[in-house]
Amino acid sequence: MAPIPGSGLAKGLAVTLRTMTKKTVTAQYPDAQPELPPRTRGVIGLFEENCTVCMLCARECPDWCIYIDSHKETVPPAAPGGRERSRNVLDRFAIDFALCMYCGICIEVCPFDALFWSPEFEYAETDIHELTHERDKLRDWMWTVPAPPALDPGAEEPKEIAAARKSAEKLAAAAQPEPTPEPTSEPGAASGAGSGPAPQAKPTDPQGGES
Repeated sequence: MAPIPGSGLAKGLAVTLRTMTKKTVTAQYPDAQPELPPRTRGVIGLFEENCTVCMLCARECPDWCIYIDSHKETVPPAAPGGRERSRNVLDRFAIDFALCMYCGICIEVCPFDALFWSPEFEYAETDIHELTHERDKLRDWMWTVPAPPALDPGAEEPKEIAAARKSAEKLAAAAQPEPTPEPTSEPGAASGAGSGPAPQAKPTDPQGGES
C-alpha cells in the first residue's frame, strides 16, 4: 500500500504539537547534578593493583590512545631452593581522552579487571594536550565507579564464587581437629550407682564337684 501523500509531515507536526503543550524543564547544572544511568560511559578508571602490564588493552585499542611503560624486576624465590622469577612493574599508564572514542574495548578485553567505566564527566580542559591523563588521575576516578548491580535471585552462582566457596570449605574442614574417642567401660564391669562388686565364681574340685 502506497503511503498517503503528506503523512510524514502530519506525523512531524503531531510531535511538535505534543511537545508545545508540555512544561519546559530546565536542569540547574552545575548546582544540581544530573542523575546518570548506572552504565554511563564517562571516563576510564584504573585499578592499578590488578594490572599485570600484559599490554592487551593498548594492543586492542582502535585509536592507540593508551600509553603504557614498564620494566622487569627479579623476585626472590618464595621457598628455599626455588628459582627466581621476573615480573613486570608498571611505570606509566596514561589515556589520551582527546583520541578516545569510548568504545570500551579496553575494559572488555582486560583479563584481570583493572579497567572500569566511571560516570565522571567533568574533566574538560582548556588545552587539548592536557586531556592525556596519567595513572594518578585514573586511580582517582576509580573511586567513583559505582558498585555492580545485584544478581538476579534466580540466577546461578558464578563459577568463580562457587570455586572459592568450595576451597574455603575444604580448608575449614582440614583445620578442624579430629574428634577424640570417648572412654568405654571394660566388658563385665558393673554399671549403676547401687551395684556392688561382681560375684566371684566358686572354686571347683578337680573331680568335678564344688568344694
